Amino acid sequence: MVIDESQNLITPRLLDLDTDTKALLIGTYTSGKDKHICFEHLDELERLADTYGLKTFHKLSCPIKKVESATYLGSGKVEEIKTYINENDIDIVIFDIDIAPHQQRNLEKIFQKTVIDRTELILGVFAIHARTKEAKLQVKLAQAKYEFPRLKRMWTHLSRQRTGGAKGGFLKGEGEKQIEIDKQILKTKISALEKQIDDLKKHRDILRKKRAKTSIPTFAIVGYTNAGKSTLMNALTDAKVLVEDKLFATLDTTTRKYVLPNSQEILLVDTVGFIRKLPHNLIAAFKSTLEEVIYSDFLIHLIDVSSPSCIDEAKASLEVLKELNALEIPVITCLNKIDLLKDRSILNYFRINFKKTVEISALTKQGFDDLINKFVQEISDMRKIVKLKIPQSYYKIVSELIKEGRVISLDYEENDVLLEIEIPKTLLRKVSDFQIS
Repeated sequence: MVIDESQNLITPRLLDLDTDTKALLIGTYTSGKDKHICFEHLDELERLADTYGLKTFHKLSCPIKKVESATYLGSGKVEEIKTYINENDIDIVIFDIDIAPHQQRNLEKIFQKTVIDRTELILGVFAIHARTKEAKLQVKLAQAKYEFPRLKRMWTHLSRQRTGGAKGGFLKGEGEKQIEIDKQILKTKISALEKQIDDLKKHRDILRKKRAKTSIPTFAIVGYTNAGKSTLMNALTDAKVLVEDKLFATLDTTTRKYVLPNSQEILLVDTVGFIRKLPHNLIAAFKSTLEEVIYSDFLIHLIDVSSPSCIDEAKASLEVLKELNALEIPVITCLNKIDLLKDRSILNYFRINFKKTVEISALTKQGFDDLINKFVQEISDMRKIVKLKIPQSYYKIVSELIKEGRVISLDYEENDVLLEIEIPKTLLRKVSDFQIS
């Protein structure tokens, strides 16, 4: 890791590599039935490496009986990998699991090559795709927290020095001194980054409250990375969100207004994609962005059914939603890329195990009429238009309804407020005494 104080950046070593670097990808499994899962995960790791710009030379799956504390893999397998690295001139070794800092250091000493894990690669991908100020700050914060326990590996070239004192004691070596200095620098930077992100979060909260006052229903598009969220957003709203066939092509939240056929306005929110084994630091760092999911009225769970791993990807997305405490939000399950689907039997699985499914192609707009009808139905199920006659002495209730609902008409008749309004059904009991036909 390099700490660049002039630009206040924290840059992991991965960013210093050339994009034509030859990479060896390593995955592990504990039993034969897990071997195919290991291969699937390695395929995804290859896509992550490709997104970053690294060239995958070979993917290696390793059976393990137990995790070795020093090197994660057993000594025999480590030597085998070392020979393969030397014979094929490998530049970097990438593990599809998180390895401890000391295991990373030990493997680098043995291989004499850069060794990183899945988390560091994802952080590198996020770093090059962050566009907005908030996304860049969030990535830097996640990088800083990831690198903090790994500072020791920066200074192994500096020896510990023995003093010439009468008692022959030891002073801290130059490496140890530098580690302490860098830890303090990193702590300061983490605090500064957290404050900046918190300030942006407060600004986002203000915008969210303003948006809430308009009572426009919000639909957040969520799902696995590369499921087609940005394509769907562009198709519905002409938002011009960047679309690439790469993982994490977009990290930033985009919100656009959309008008339904019944003239109901809604807000569509495009969110950062999910992924299996998403680093905890990234979830924590991107929490302010992901809160757009928490505060949405509805979720559009987009699933790429043409992906061989679509079931696992859908489950991984639900796990992230669970971590965000967002599973109680009404959801439409959007089965995307059906124009590319060869085996349609997979649709039966999703119809049985996921609620309110609709089949679409965000690219060709196939199934959009069904999707839009789902929007209308969801709003209708959650809200109701009522006509009310409320005495002005109860104006506090009127104010609450205006805040929570969508006013269709408002008039005054002597000492009463005549109000036609669409409100959440949870408020119906409160206004039952004021309803008129």
